[in-house]
Amino acid sequence: MPFIVVSGLSGSGKSTALRTLEDAGYFATDNLPPELWGAMSDLAKARNIERVVVSTDARTRDFLASLDASFERLKRRQEGVRIFFLEATPEVLLRRYNLSRRTHPLGDPSLLLDIAREAELLSPLRAIADTVIDTTALSNIQLAERITGLLGLPQDFDLRLTTFGFKNAPPRDVDLVLDVRTLPNPYYDPELRPKTGLNPDVARYVFQGEESEAFYEQLRGYVETSAERARDAGRHAYSVAVGCTGGQHRSVAVAERLKNDLAGLGARVIDHRDIPVGET
Repeated sequence: MPFIVVSGLSGSGKSTALRTLEDAGYFATDNLPPELWGAMSDLAKARNIERVVVSTDARTRDFLASLDASFERLKRRQEGVRIFFLEATPEVLLRRYNLSRRTHPLGDPSLLLDIAREAELLSPLRAIADTVIDTTALSNIQLAERITGLLGLPQDFDLRLTTFGFKNAPPRDVDLVLDVRTLPNPYYDPELRPKTGLNPDVARYVFQGEESEAFYEQLRGYVETSAERARDAGRHAYSVAVGCTGGQHRSVAVAERLKNDLAGLGARVIDHRDIPVGET
């Protein structure tokens, strides 16, 4: 079971590292004193938790005196222990604090004094770290990529598609809502009305003609670009809702086609909301 400890100077990116690993499936605990590392390892094993990451920094300074003993106990009972220590130059840390307007955990009147004292306080953790990462020139996205790369973690992206009918109101918990009500409507064909967009005949009806194809291609390009920009910004998932009048014909056919055309972005249909159970 991998057990990762993330530590480092305040403002160096520990929250980004912790969030990155949590998004990758690690059970994450912030601000855990070294004396509790072993207990967390035991608890994770008992609950069949496969991957754990904990954050330890200057906020646990009252517990750092027992660091060496706590680390040795952890290594005796736990395989796969790795410590990442993050740091940056004092000038960059000072600028980041001024931008965030946060209070340093040490609370001295001088922020530069806080930074120097913290570096000294955490020097024992830095000394036992497997990897020291200087984040001076790294953005949050670059830091996340560095962490996942060092651990060999897949950087998957999830493009989630859902469908709905506008007559039942659009969903509120999505990133993008698409309106495909200008496409040909199979509802007005008596033979197709009982079927859904999952049926090949319905899909052919929806995409009939050059105008429908051109509309779909523009729609696909917009979804693809939006999802790629979300991924490049560090997002792990992006959700798109496709809507027509009733949510059973056009929206379903479009979402199913998007799923196939954008498979390279991890596209999948998670819900055809307004299709009755058992309908095809």
